[in-house]
Amino acid sequence: MSDDSYVAIAEGAELRQKIERSDFLGIAFAVKSEEQFFAELQRIEKKHFDATHHCWAFRLRDRARSSDAGEPSGTAGKPILTAIEGASLREAAVVVVRWYGGVKLGTGGLSRAYRETAAGALRLVKTVERFDYVEFRVVVPFDRMSHAFRLADPPHVLLAGESYAEENEFTFRVRRGMAEEFGKRLTELRLSFRA
Repeated sequence: MSDDSYVAIAEGAELRQKIERSDFLGIAFAVKSEEQFFAELQRIEKKHFDATHHCWAFRLRDRARSSDAGEPSGTAGKPILTAIEGASLREAAVVVVRWYGGVKLGTGGLSRAYRETAAGALRLVKTVERFDYVEFRVVVPFDRMSHAFRLADPPHVLLAGESYAEENEFTFRVRRGMAEEFGKRLTELRLSFRA
């Protein structure tokens, strides 16, 4: 994996297991924003309204959050987040739903149960490699249109938009690690641009 790529969840998964008479349900899914995560959490809480706890963690591209949701401090959210980080995922979330079965697990047992349930659900997900892109807006004179079209090289350089007027403008999305090289190429082709 390079600095401008990461692994994300392509298709979520669930894992249900019983630990010392408590039922644990790990639900792993892709998430692109906190708003999206909290909407999904609310849906899960409504669906499993009879559960004792809905503990969770998510990791976006630039930040991560977790919650013990009423379990003793540090016994649920952090172990779930540890499972996400252990799977080397970004844009990923896990909610672990627990139905208390009457046997206390202790802090170590709770931490293990939450981490193992989250890790088990994450082992079942399908993943996809994604890239961080930089956007370039390029002014293309009519006599250089063929040069502009040849710049596209998916998934490294994507032609994301075209507009034709007095000045034709093409929008390219370029992998962050290739942005400097792409800028040099535009200069060589004498195309004006802004990144």
